[in-house]
Amino acid sequence: MSCPLVSLLLVGLLHQTTMAVRMDKLADRKMCGDAECSYVLSMATAVDDFIAPDCRFINIKKGQMVYVYSKLIPPDGAGVFWYGSVYSERYVDQMGRTGYFPATVVKETRTFTDNTVWKQTTDMDFYCD
Repeated sequence: MSCPLVSLLLVGLLHQTTMAVRMDKLADRKMCGDAECSYVLSMATAVDDFIAPDCRFINIKKGQMVYVYSKLIPPDGAGVFWYGSVYSERYVDQMGRTGYFPATVVKETRTFTDNTVWKQTTDMDFYCD
């Protein structure tokens, strides 16, 4: 009796479910500083607040500094979104979290590289967990 119960308990403990949600692609191409999009392209300062509409995006408050890791290349007529993270010298909400935000809510203050790589976006670029 205890062997099936232990087996069932182990299966329950070892079973991991993922809660990732596939979201629509915002663009088919992106511009990055390297092939893995891990280098910072630029630093920007928020000129306006932005409230994230879903899990692909990050909240930004006016005056916050943002590291920009990639810039989506939108189809004609679509909005321009960048991918980055909020930076602050003290802990703030959203710090360390990466996500998209409209390019219009920030002003670039420093560019770290002029060498860019253009890549195709994948479905994983727009997954939420």
